[in-house]
Amino acid sequence: MKIYKYLTGKDDVNFCARITQALNEGYALYGSPTMTFNGVDVIVGQSVTKEVADESEIPDGLKQAMAQLSSK
Repeated sequence: MKIYKYLTGKDDVNFCARITQALNEGYALYGSPTMTFNGVDVIVGQSVTKEVADESEIPDGLKQAMAQLSSK
């Protein structure tokens, strides 16, 4: 199973740290980064994915969201 995350934030060292942490947790960059300007700051986003062996590795919030989708 593949897990998907889209990380967003102000274009600063904190955003870079979040991406670095995700990469060190086994996620891989997916697609191109995005950028926009909100009038004050540049906001960036990056998709990351991770292959997991089984559902026990899926974060709880994502499990709940997936359960809601499948119950519809």
